[in-house]
Amino acid sequence: MTLSLAQLNAMPPDAAVQALHGLYEHSDWIAEQALAQRPFASAAQLKHAMVQVLRQAGHDAQLALIRAHPELAGKAMLGNTLTAASTDEQSRAGLTHCNAQELAQIQQLNRDYNAKFGFPFILAVRGPRSQGLTRQQIIATWQRRLGNPVDFEFAEALRNIHRIAEIRLNDKLGLHPDLGQEVWDWHEWLAQFSDPGFAERGELTVTYLTPAHQACAKTLTLGMHACGFDEVHTDAVGNVVGVYHGASPQAPRLLTGSHYDTVRNGGKYDGRLGILVPMACVRELARQGRRLANGIEVVAFAEEEGQRYRATFLGSGALVGQFNPAWLDQTDADGIAMREAMAHVGLDPQQITAVERDPARYLGFVEVHIEQGPVLNALDLPLGVVTSINGSVRYSCEITGTACHAGTTPMSRRSDAAAAAAELILYAEQRAQRDADSVATVGQLLVPNGSTNVVPGRCQFTLDMRAPANAQRDALVDDILAELRRICERRQVRLSLEETMRASAAPSAPAWQARWEQALNTLGVPIHRMPSGAGHDAMKLHEVMPQAMLFVRGENSGISHNPLESTTADDMQLGVDAMLHFLTHFQPQRNA
Repeated sequence: MTLSLAQLNAMPPDAAVQALHGLYEHSDWIAEQALAQRPFASAAQLKHAMVQVLRQAGHDAQLALIRAHPELAGKAMLGNTLTAASTDEQSRAGLTHCNAQELAQIQQLNRDYNAKFGFPFILAVRGPRSQGLTRQQIIATWQRRLGNPVDFEFAEALRNIHRIAEIRLNDKLGLHPDLGQEVWDWHEWLAQFSDPGFAERGELTVTYLTPAHQACAKTLTLGMHACGFDEVHTDAVGNVVGVYHGASPQAPRLLTGSHYDTVRNGGKYDGRLGILVPMACVRELARQGRRLANGIEVVAFAEEEGQRYRATFLGSGALVGQFNPAWLDQTDADGIAMREAMAHVGLDPQQITAVERDPARYLGFVEVHIEQGPVLNALDLPLGVVTSINGSVRYSCEITGTACHAGTTPMSRRSDAAAAAAELILYAEQRAQRDADSVATVGQLLVPNGSTNVVPGRCQFTLDMRAPANAQRDALVDDILAELRRICERRQVRLSLEETMRASAAPSAPAWQARWEQALNTLGVPIHRMPSGAGHDAMKLHEVMPQAMLFVRGENSGISHNPLESTTADDMQLGVDAMLHFLTHFQPQRNA
């Protein structure tokens, strides 16, 4: 029998504590202290209250809680002495049905983990969707986390304990994050497509206009039709556009969306979350037969990452009239020009100028995005309100020296292109650290036709430099490029530079940021304001209309651009709920 939040709020203290018995393993004191804050407006508020109780309890209490948990497939399971909740969770993950080899491996992992950390391995084995991880997934996670530092793993154990408690509370209250689970499933649906060379290794890579990219576009098109969009089409750069009309087809539109391309061997949620969340919102509105005063236009941007060609924000850039025709002549690693790739999939470059939007027809742009960082994860917060997006500049660089014999050329007589690049990398790291909140990255580094016994004659690399304000970014860029030129002059090597991307810092429009904050307040989620160090399509739309972003917490310390990128169905549910609130309580006022 499930319990409603209203019933929990009205219960006598002892009865309420008993109702929440077992959320935290053998530690009902956490729920007891949190319940002193009743009444709760939402389950999210109750969950956060319990998180805060444990956060304030101190290290010793936290360690005792971790040690109160049983080992996975350990003595308690084998001896049938687990709590009912733990038995159910380990059973769902198949740990009660391990074969002899798996059991031996897990027992060894238990010994190794306890020896290193001094507490048992804690994992929310029902996983991000609450359906249960496989034994293989559990073992792989276990092996990976054995390499973590002790302090990091201590925090990771607590995060997993909170996730376990969240799932158990959902069960007690009869809460089902149905929309979050569907959005989670939609991500899996898209993740089945990956470029050749990566798909065979089980890696997710979707770059501009490849067959996998086109399969994603087709899937998104079908999905938008199924969600009830009134219009769905693919534009001249490959953006998939869905329109849900307002009270009239001529009503101004709220623009939203994100990108569906990925980095190489990337994650499932970067960009795509910002497409699928508003799709879920439109589907709910369509199911209700509800029309808003304004229309909703969702754009699945075809390209943002700049992986196949040396150009970024192709999709959102086209919407603001910033598609550079020179990009059409760029070639990929296989020598295929962008123009040729477009023609192959039926896109007409002559029509790209028609993609540009008239800002007068739009109210503004909002974007939901996985955080791509560790902040929300460390704070145990499901959502964050973005205050601004860092400005960035990218360069493609090539240093040319002299290739020569590695054994016969004295160190003082070398023009080593790779050594010059290495010196620059160290300087860029040091220079960015001086600002505290600036970053500089050499993400690609290549010695073409290099050999073990040859001094590098050429070195190609990328530079990515970012800062919260344009002036700070420009000072960073100026210093790094000046030092690069000094290095090349001193080492007697030649330098070639090409700026491939420049994006201004994009502060959120105050009124729009406030609307996200209102949504979180209604959901009972604490408001945490934070900048974004990553670039987003929102920063391009910012140039022509108001914008504001919402972050959704990532798991695994918020890692992104990585296969470990993840979030939970519960957090995605809150993202959908927040956006639905934003949409349904929005008062259409241009430039507000």
